[in-house]
Amino acid sequence: MLYFRSSIFAVIYFCTTVTYGTISVFTWLLPAKARHRIIVSWTHFIVFLVKVICGVRYQIHGMENILRTKTQPAVVLSKHQSTWETLFLQGSFWPASTILKKELLDIPFFGWGLRALYPIAIDRSDPKNALRQVKSEGTKRIAEGFNVIIFPEGTRMKLKEKGKYARSGADIACTAGCDVIPVAMNSGICWPAEEKFRKYPGVIQVIVGEPISTEGKNSKQVTAEAEAWIEDQMARLPQEIGE
Repeated sequence: MLYFRSSIFAVIYFCTTVTYGTISVFTWLLPAKARHRIIVSWTHFIVFLVKVICGVRYQIHGMENILRTKTQPAVVLSKHQSTWETLFLQGSFWPASTILKKELLDIPFFGWGLRALYPIAIDRSDPKNALRQVKSEGTKRIAEGFNVIIFPEGTRMKLKEKGKYARSGADIACTAGCDVIPVAMNSGICWPAEEKFRKYPGVIQVIVGEPISTEGKNSKQVTAEAEAWIEDQMARLPQEIGE
C-alpha cells in the first residue's frame, strides 16, 4: 500500500505542477503578492494531498509566532529534512520569499511556478556574490513586507544529522532590523531526504519558536542562538522513519 499510495500522490503532484506552472506564466502582469497568493495555493493543496493520500499529518506548536509575522516580517530559520517544509512554510508564512539555488528555476513547469513565488535565487558556484545577493535582496524583501525563509544548513539533512549553520539569514535580519523566527521539525520521518518516492504515514511535529531579537547582536550571535534552540528541540522529537 505504501508504494501504491505514493504512486497516486506522485501522479497528481506531477499533473498539478504542470497545471500551476502553466498558470504562473500568465501571472507576471500581476503584483508580486497577487501572483504569490495564486501559486501558493498549490503548496497548500500538496500539503493537503499528501495528508489525505499518504497519511502525512502534522501538528503545529507555536502558531502565535507564525501569526506575528503577518504584521511584522521576519527571517525564518528552519530545519530542513524534506521537500515537505518547502511547501508548508511557503503557505504558513505567506507572503514569503525563499532562498534557493537558481538551477531550480530552470526546471520546466516547476521552475516557472517558483519564479512566481518571488524567490531569492543564488548561484552556489559563486559563494561571495551569493552572500552579497542574499543580504541585498533579503533586506529588500523584508522592506516590501515579505518574510524570508532560509534553511541555514543549506541542504536537506538526513534524520539525526546536523549541518553547519550559515549566518546569511541572521545577517539579513540584523541589517533589516527584524526578528528571526526559529523552526524545528522532523519531516524526515514521513518524507525522508534520502527517499524521493516513498512517503510514510505519521505526524510531523512543527515547533515554531518565539522571535529572536537582533537588537544589539551580530549575525554570529543570532545564528548561534537560533541553532541552539532548533537543535535542542530536534533532540526531543522522534527521529525514526515512520514514527
